Amino acid sequence: MSKDPVLQPTVSLKKNLTIALAGNPNCGKTTVFNALTKLRQKVGNYPGVTVEKKTGRLELSRGRNLQVVDLPGTYSLSVRTPDEEVAREVLLGRSRGTPRPDLVVCVVDAGNLERNLYLVTQIQDLGLPIIVALNMMDEVKSQGRQIDVKKLSELLGVPVVSMIANQNKGIDDLKSLLEQEIKADYTRRWRMSPLLEEDLEAMVQVLIDKGGLTRPEAFFESLMLLSSAAHIPDKAYAQHHHIMFSKEVIDELNQINARLVRQGVRARSAAIEARYEWIKFIVKEAVIDTLAKAKNWTHKIDTVLTHKVWGWVSFIGLMTFMFYMIFTIATYPMDWIDSTFSHLGAVVEQSMPEGDLRDLIINGIIPGVGGVIIFLPQILILFFFIGLLQDTGYMARAAFIMDRVMNKVGLHGKSFIPLLSSFACAIPGVMAARTIESPKDRLVTILVAPLMSCSARLPVYTIMIAVLIPQASAWQKSGIMLIMYLLGIIAACTMGWIFKKTLLKGQKPTFILELPPYRLPSFKSVILQMWERSRLFLKRAGTIILTLSIVLWALMSFPRQDNVEPAEALRQSYAGKIGQTIEPVIKPLGYDWRIGIGLVGSFAAREVFVSTMNIVFNLDEEAEETTLRQAFKQAHWPDGRPLFTPLVCISLMIFYVFALQCISTVAIVLRETNSWRWTLFQLLYMTVLAYVAALAVYQIGKILGFT
Repeated sequence: MSKDPVLQPTVSLKKNLTIALAGNPNCGKTTVFNALTKLRQKVGNYPGVTVEKKTGRLELSRGRNLQVVDLPGTYSLSVRTPDEEVAREVLLGRSRGTPRPDLVVCVVDAGNLERNLYLVTQIQDLGLPIIVALNMMDEVKSQGRQIDVKKLSELLGVPVVSMIANQNKGIDDLKSLLEQEIKADYTRRWRMSPLLEEDLEAMVQVLIDKGGLTRPEAFFESLMLLSSAAHIPDKAYAQHHHIMFSKEVIDELNQINARLVRQGVRARSAAIEARYEWIKFIVKEAVIDTLAKAKNWTHKIDTVLTHKVWGWVSFIGLMTFMFYMIFTIATYPMDWIDSTFSHLGAVVEQSMPEGDLRDLIINGIIPGVGGVIIFLPQILILFFFIGLLQDTGYMARAAFIMDRVMNKVGLHGKSFIPLLSSFACAIPGVMAARTIESPKDRLVTILVAPLMSCSARLPVYTIMIAVLIPQASAWQKSGIMLIMYLLGIIAACTMGWIFKKTLLKGQKPTFILELPPYRLPSFKSVILQMWERSRLFLKRAGTIILTLSIVLWALMSFPRQDNVEPAEALRQSYAGKIGQTIEPVIKPLGYDWRIGIGLVGSFAAREVFVSTMNIVFNLDEEAEETTLRQAFKQAHWPDGRPLFTPLVCISLMIFYVFALQCISTVAIVLRETNSWRWTLFQLLYMTVLAYVAALAVYQIGKILGFT
């Protein structure tokens, strides 16, 4: 049996390098990425897939620039999900548009060393220079343990740096290592049975000699073949791994596999077991237990936060508090933004001559864009709380208590993270569903994720609540907002149950969840996430919403009607005619043609409903100096009945809880499912659900005597 040669990968001191950050989910990899790259980041997608690609620049001394690639979190390189496949293909240098890394920084959760080192040993097999960033060392200390970093480095054969990334400790040490020549001497020390090692070496030689692979690539592919322990159909393996082997190579590999099967050798899990035996030895040698009876505060807190009753009380209490802060703290910057746009409108009116351009700016662009940007403080507070809960480790507890409900309705426990992400925006929520292994469970999650109330619905809920209860306290507003969010959760669970029982039948999924220890949040990381989200929000306000505001102004201003009242001019405009065309369909919901214009416009983005209403009612000269809320109060049907009654406000909120109303989400669903059939099905079922729910609320409310 031949032995593996010593791998001596070296990173020279050349000016430009590509380094990859790899690691398990929840190991603090994103915090390290943010600390290294700060605001020099770009977010896109890997070519051909919908997996998010995050890259950034790190400038070191002597003019040395590093391109940092943040790989998707993965537990191993044995592919089960699109995220894991992307991580593997980048590390193997097979990802289009992303060069093979010159160096890999493996971010390791020091508190879960055994599980995290499995991925490190797999990356070592690829022959890449490695630095191990031993993160969250404060948690190791709180657990009453110590890690001998020097000993760990010797056993692994790679440089190891101790870090507490969320406190910015160890970042400078990591940068110093990145400035040096990295030469990691590595000889594989874990071994399987002699027979397996012999056949493994035979496969490696076939792939080197006849497959044209390097030794590290051949070793990795041979391990994947051994773990499958099955016959390889012609071309199937090549297509799956993006490698094209000849039939001769595949036949030889199958002969080796067949010999193992005949001899009854258990090959499928042999490499996994051998790795873990070696890792256990490393942990035993490098980890010192200094306090066997250390207080486990995590367990004590979890007895409350994961309790079947108090867990729900805590969850609802946290959500209520979050909405309370949204309705109190956000008031001050919202007032400032409102006065700024009002002042801007006055300045334009005084400085520009009368004409269509001034009318467009004053009655189209300013109320349209300003009507959305005013809600930016509320959305930032929402993202702040979500980032805080993720960083502290609470999100995993929320997933744990929600799994009890989701399992009863047939949803996968992993569905909770995509659904929770959808509270911020349905787009990352839909994309997060790719971590679910089962195609049916993944599709169900994608179909129901947009039912969660995203941040784009906040402006609609906020203005409707203000009209519904003008004198409501912040706690009352928070309570109504919480009901809207709970309705979305109930709807998602209900529709998930229906889909699992009918269109997408399948076994009840199992869910294994690791609860990470509680951690102090990295406020720098949270602020960076808020910055990224606000930048995307403002970009949309400056593109989609700006464009739509101009289009809506044109539709509502033309054809020009001279010598008629503003309200009649709006009625005779192109937009007015569109609204009147759909009015018979929406009138049973309590909506008139003006609300219809808002419903049509908001398909571009839900929050556009508010900006559309700003434009609709600001075209009326009598409403120019009133707020949108007051304009809603003044709106009437032709017979004098008020338009925005409490019942109509509730009906509109219910409609937006269930309606898809977001063309960006439709596009992402199409890319994730690669199916027009499922995309149109989602759009149709959510629209019908929204219509029926709003109709029921309005008509039943009328029968019961409500207005």
